[in-house]
Amino acid sequence: MELQTFQFLLFCLLLGGYTAGAAIPILLSFAGRRSDPVRKFADPRILRFVGLAAAIIASVAGLALSLSVLLSGTPFHLEFQQTFPVGAMAFHADSLSAFFLLVISLLAAVVSLYSFGYTDDFLGRRNIGLFLLLYNIFLLTMSCVVFAAHALLFLFLWEGMSLSTFFLINFDHEDRASRRAGFLYVVMTHIGTAFLVVLFALFYAYTGSFSFQAWHDSMSSLPAAVPTLIFLLTLAGFGTKAGIIPLHIWLPEAHPAAPSNVSALMSGVMIKTGIYGIVRVLFDFLGASIPEWWGVVVLGIAVVSSVLGVLYALTEHDLKRLLAFHSIENIGIILMGVGASLLFISLGDRPLAAIALIAGLYHVLNHAMFKGLLFLGAGSVMHGTHTKNIEKLGGLIRKMPWTSFFFLVGAVAISALPPLNGFVSEWLTFQALLFGFQLTDLTVKIAVPLTVALLALTGALAAACFVKAFGITFLGVARSEHAENAHESVPSMTVSMGILALLCLVLGVVPGLTIGILQPLAGSLAGSVPAAPLVLNNNVLNVPPGISTHVSPGAIALLLLALVAVPLAIGAALGGRMRKRIAMTWACGLPGVEPQMQYTATGFSKPIRLIFSNIYRATHEIEVSEETSPYFRPDITYALKTESVFLKYLYEPTYAVVLRAARLFRAVQTGRIQTYLAYIFLALILLLLFAR
Repeated sequence: MELQTFQFLLFCLLLGGYTAGAAIPILLSFAGRRSDPVRKFADPRILRFVGLAAAIIASVAGLALSLSVLLSGTPFHLEFQQTFPVGAMAFHADSLSAFFLLVISLLAAVVSLYSFGYTDDFLGRRNIGLFLLLYNIFLLTMSCVVFAAHALLFLFLWEGMSLSTFFLINFDHEDRASRRAGFLYVVMTHIGTAFLVVLFALFYAYTGSFSFQAWHDSMSSLPAAVPTLIFLLTLAGFGTKAGIIPLHIWLPEAHPAAPSNVSALMSGVMIKTGIYGIVRVLFDFLGASIPEWWGVVVLGIAVVSSVLGVLYALTEHDLKRLLAFHSIENIGIILMGVGASLLFISLGDRPLAAIALIAGLYHVLNHAMFKGLLFLGAGSVMHGTHTKNIEKLGGLIRKMPWTSFFFLVGAVAISALPPLNGFVSEWLTFQALLFGFQLTDLTVKIAVPLTVALLALTGALAAACFVKAFGITFLGVARSEHAENAHESVPSMTVSMGILALLCLVLGVVPGLTIGILQPLAGSLAGSVPAAPLVLNNNVLNVPPGISTHVSPGAIALLLLALVAVPLAIGAALGGRMRKRIAMTWACGLPGVEPQMQYTATGFSKPIRLIFSNIYRATHEIEVSEETSPYFRPDITYALKTESVFLKYLYEPTYAVVLRAARLFRAVQTGRIQTYLAYIFLALILLLLFAR
């Protein structure tokens, strides 16, 4: 069988699987209400099996299709024979599209397996057929949006992805917070889409085509000011979907509101479609002429997003909201690699630009794995405790040992600690930035040290945040009945988390498997096949130019393993036995340890909150109950609220201006038909005047 035929069959299986997973459950559910013979097939468990099994088959087909393109170097192309008035519609998958489809399909397959157990709470309470319809449409449009090679087809799929996400966020529509989050998401995503419409119209105005290939071929002849306008529209349009600051306000609201399996997909892969769009436009369409200040702007957005994202996460008590802010942080880390690559291209060092782009793209994959794992872990916690408030948890490591272990793996990975995958991509980002010191440009001398310092700060704060998240949630003793009555999740959920945890380990210990695929991709986008990072036979990452630096993730993993295994082996050889001693915890003279004596999430983050008080602008409310004596206060209530600078000084004033403008335009809506007929008459007169 020819490769193109094999790829076409896989693409049909991808489309057919997601379509069947969307259509069959909703049709059976609808028909089962009206026909007794069909009713037995409309059982929610059967519907769930059909919808999720189809999604797994489709995502595996997408995974195979992406690997066939990446490993063979042969793009997949499908063009409709009929010529539309706006040009021939086409799907095209080059290495960039295939890489993003790989990330989407890999996480989609694992999350679909997880959903078998997670959706138990939906049975009998929610319309499972409607959920499967939205879920499969979401995966279908998200998978195809990276394949679209025509502007109108891209916008159609982009809108389908956005609307299906909106309805999934609102799936728990009785909850006011979910409705508010859905409204905020749909407003922001359509603002971003409006920028994309203007962007694509600008491309069409100068190329006369909606084809991505025509845009790629024609961008070198653009007038001087047009690439700058395209750059700004790209950041605004795709940056809104990616959640960059200050366009991020929808993200910490929408991720906690959606079901946790959907949150994992939104955070792990949906926001990466924004990164895909940025890379596609800036490197593929405009890569021939990139001014220096573009890289500086992207680096500035990156460091602000990463630092503020992790700082806001530190104050959160909602486990899913905390993870949502970390998505903003990691989008910033990805954009550090992208921005550094743009900067190095503008200065003519394309091999170094390729290294920076490899770091950014590798973090796209790594973030999908460990953030997907963390959101699935948060969903497991909610499934077992029915709360996501960290302050009401504690002691879950005894009740939920598998969830605790896998969440810990995700926490170590996102903190960029070896031997897991987050370490490798952040190490590559550091190396690309540090080698920028060899360039003599003054802008680099200023921008690169600041970026390196703030990336280091981000890593330290992320580690502190996940010490808080894991420690308060899983260690200590139960703080409420929610934690006291917790139970471990079903096997489909724990196995799914285990798969992602294993992938975090494999991608960290054997990074050459992925970097070998990314080298030609990054080289083609940056205009140079890089000599580094070289993946040697012993799995050592070697990064020239200049003074070479290298690291062996496998050796680090073996060393860490030896630190544990060697002392145990020596003890066993000497005849020693492991002994466990149980003793009471000292409770300051009181009879026993109470849950209230433990560290709270608020108390843990207070030192950092004090250091960055100008950013948080926190307000404190302390309420003391009536005292029975001057020395003993029976009840103290403490409330902390942080202020969002962007909401107060950017979005709220903009919202007020829009409302005032709307009130002015309301005067036009009189409610009288005579007035509306007069408007039509005036419009006709104006059209006749202009027609002459």
